Amino acid sequence: MLPKVTVCNGCCCGRVEKGNKEVPVAKLKDAWKVNSLSNDVKLNISTCLGPCSRNNVSLITIDNERIWLGSLEQEHYDSLIEWAQNIAVNSELPQNLKSQRFIQFS
Repeated sequence: MLPKVTVCNGCCCGRVEKGNKEVPVAKLKDAWKVNSLSNDVKLNISTCLGPCSRNNVSLITIDNERIWLGSLEQEHYDSLIEWAQNIAVNSELPQNLKSQRFIQFS
């Protein structure tokens, strides 16, 4: 199964009117298309993933591991693109994404 990046663009994430940073949906989709990243990493733009208190949440799924990232800003989305471009060589998350990691409880 290919790794997957699920980016929340729901009720809170990306809603600047609620004081949250914009989720660059078009930029992400363009990067995946231009760089043919879907061959290595699937991109899914989703409605609410929760937890909304973290805002701008994304979920990376690799095999059976689920990596939750929150409070993402433009630089973090750029790092997600870079990570997807380099996954064949190195699947380790960049440091600025590791710092956004949190544990999601069911």
